[in-house]
Parts: sequence; structure tokens; C-alpha cells
Amino acid sequence: MIPSHESHEGGCLCGAVRYRASGRPLWVAHCHCRSCRRASGAAFVTWAGFAQAAFAVTAGEPAQFASSPGVARGFCAACGSPLTYQAERFAGEVHVTVGTLDVPEAFPPEVHVWCAHALPWVRLDDGLPRHAGFGDAGGEP
Repeated sequence: MIPSHESHEGGCLCGAVRYRASGRPLWVAHCHCRSCRRASGAAFVTWAGFAQAAFAVTAGEPAQFASSPGVARGFCAACGSPLTYQAERFAGEVHVTVGTLDVPEAFPPEVHVWCAHALPWVRLDDGLPRHAGFGDAGGEP
């Protein structure tokens, strides 16, 4: 378990953007939605959600892209690394890509979300709960 007092550092591939998230994440999930796949170029993305008050950019400034109404995705303008996701429907939260954390192994996923969008050839036998959308919420990510 991640201690609640711990600080977690992360950043992009080239090092131009760095961030810090404090405390335990609210959740950690594999997201299989089409939007995350397109934004990352990967079959799915693993996210950790933190309270916005526990998150700070410590170097550089992420560029922002409005991938859908009410959604802002943060990324490094220099190297393109996807870093954050913020949405009106998750007010007060910042989601960070687990792969950009300096110690990603400390953030094991707890659930799969948007499995209705999962690629048919992705088969993970990890025993984690799976949801067609985001938990019981409907709509697009």
C-alpha cells in the first residue's frame, strides 16, 4: 500500500515537464476507451487519479488538448508524452499516466474501465474487475 504521506514524482520522456502528486491515489485503472488509445498510441492506458490539490507541475508547462467537450489532456509539447487527463465530470481530480511516474511499479491497477471499447486481441488474465464504461457511469470518457 502507498503511504498517504508519500510524494510521487513523474515527468515526460525528454524531461521538459515534471510533476509531483502527493498521497495515495484515489484509484488506479486500465482505461480501454478509444480516446485514450488514440491519445497514447497504445492499446490501453493505465491512469492514477489524484485530488487536484495533491498535484503540482514542478518544471515546464504541459500543453493542453481538448479531446472532447469538458476534457483537457496534458502532454509535453517537446516530446509528445501524454501526462494528464482532467474532465468536468471528475471535478477536483487530476489523472496521471502511470507510465510517466518515476516509480510506476508502486501503482498496481485495481480495475479495467471502458472495456466495451477494448480491442478484441487484448487479453489480460489479471483477475481485476471489468466495467463496460467507467464503473457504472455511462457516456464517453
